Amino acid sequence: MSESPDPRPPSARPAPTVPYASYLRVYEPLAAFPEPERTHWADYARRGDTPTAQDELRRSLVDLVRVPLVAVPRHESADAFTTEWDGTLLVCPWRTRLRGWLALEELVEWFPRPVLDAALPPAARRRATEEYEAWRARNPDGRPWIRTGVWQVPLRWFVLVSDEEREYLPGERLRYRTPMVQARRRLARSLRTLREAEGYGMLTEGLVEVGSWLEEFHPRSMVELDYGGLTHTLPEAGLADDRSARDLARGIAELRAGDRDGATRTYGELAERWRAVRERLFAN
Repeated sequence: MSESPDPRPPSARPAPTVPYASYLRVYEPLAAFPEPERTHWADYARRGDTPTAQDELRRSLVDLVRVPLVAVPRHESADAFTTEWDGTLLVCPWRTRLRGWLALEELVEWFPRPVLDAALPPAARRRATEEYEAWRARNPDGRPWIRTGVWQVPLRWFVLVSDEEREYLPGERLRYRTPMVQARRRLARSLRTLREAEGYGMLTEGLVEVGSWLEEFHPRSMVELDYGGLTHTLPEAGLADDRSARDLARGIAELRAGDRDGATRTYGELAERWRAVRERLFAN
C-alpha cells in the first residue's frame, strides 16, 4: 500500500516534474473517516495502484494550462496517499480543490496586483472565491490533510520532528515521519519555552496555528515532513548536510537552558540558510 519503486532503470525513467515546494502531510487511520468514506479508502488502498506525489503534481498542472484557465479544480479529488505504519493502513487524502482555494488566498498576499491579474484573471479569481465561500458554508469543519511550503520548509514544521527520524535518499527524497503524539508533544514543549522568551513571536504564532491544525486529526495519525521538489532543485551536498530539525531543536534547548546568545546564534543561522532558499521564488 506504500509507494512501489519504479522498476525501470534511471536512464529509462521520465525526468521528474519539479515543484518548488515542500509538504507537511497527516496520514490518518481508517477509523478516523466516517462511512462511506472509510469504505472508499479501504477499497482504494486494496487496489494497490495508488498514485505518487508526481502524479498529483501532473494532474494539478493540467488545469493550469487549460483554456479558459481553471484557477481551482471543478471537482474534489478522490485520490489519496496511503502507507503502512506499524501494521496499520494510513490515508492522506489529497483534497486538491480545497488546497487550491487556500493557495489562491496566499497568492493574493504574495504578488502585486498586475502580476496576479496576468497570471490569474480577476474573473477566474472571483469565481473561485465564490465557490469556496459556498463550499465553506456547507463544510465549516473542512480542513486539508496536506500543507505546502513554496521554495522553503517553514521553520515551524521542524519542531514536529527529530533528527533521528530523518530519511534521505540522494536524488529521490528527504523526509521525516513521526507519530502524531510525538509531534504534538514536541510542539507543546517548544511553545512553553518560546512563550517565556522574547523575540520569537512569529515562530510562536506559527506553532500555535500548526498546533490547532494538528488537533483536528486522529491521535494515532502519522505526520510527514517531505522536502518534495526541493530535493531536485537544491545542491545535493547541501541536502546531505542539512540537519534543520536538529539545529532548531538545539536552539530551543539553548533557550530553555537560559543561553539566549547561543539560541539567537543558532536560530539566526538556520533562518538565514532558509531565507536564501526562499528568495529564489523572486529570482529571474
